Amino acid sequence: MRKPIIAGNWKMNLTASEAKAFAEAVKNNIPGNDKVDSVIGSPALFLETLVDAAKGTDLKISAQNCYWENSGAFTGETSPAALADLGVDYVIIGHSERREYFHETDEEINKKAKAIFANGMTPILCCGESLETYEAEKTAEWIEGQITAGLADLTDEQVSNLVIAYEPIWAIGTGKSADATIADDICGVVRQTVEKLYGGEVAAKVRIQYGGSVKPENIAEYMAKENVDGALVGGASLQTDSFLALLDAVK
Repeated sequence: MRKPIIAGNWKMNLTASEAKAFAEAVKNNIPGNDKVDSVIGSPALFLETLVDAAKGTDLKISAQNCYWENSGAFTGETSPAALADLGVDYVIIGHSERREYFHETDEEINKKAKAIFANGMTPILCCGESLETYEAEKTAEWIEGQITAGLADLTDEQVSNLVIAYEPIWAIGTGKSADATIADDICGVVRQTVEKLYGGEVAAKVRIQYGGSVKPENIAEYMAKENVDGALVGGASLQTDSFLALLDAVK
């Protein structure tokens, strides 16, 4: 049985003081770690504040991105070694906004995944298709390509432990969402791709999230599906009450 994982992706929102207040409000009210993994994906500016606030609780902290080198002349980038030293648990990589706005490639995302594992953290690797790809009925082919490239040369153990988030680009921040059946079908494509690459045992262990206009009102529909193990949530994760409601819905 795969443990559910709910991760809030704050994107470029909130301030350090707001982030601290959020963590203080939720950290002692989340379900136990045996029921669900509860994660906040924060801007890099707030990570130390959040890690400190969450110490000794079941609240886990994720970065939203990192570089693939631990150090060097890479002005403005975030070192995975530095994130690990802070006590960060997860790192989101390959989000559609990073791919679209900052032109990140599958090969770069794969290098980031390796660097994250090398530093003892867990990647949340995102995949997803545009509306044009979806309407052309090429979603499965697109997703398989992203997953195959993103997981290249990772070990069975690494893939078993990572998290993959399927987020259709056309459903992020638009108010539209893939219904639960579509989400389950494409999360199934992700799992089938992992099985092709790494075998059934690994595919049965990897956790797959759905993301795209998920809220407390609809999360139960997604979580009831066989291949959906959690959610990567944007706007609904910015308020303490809605974040806690998401966790309560799946515990």
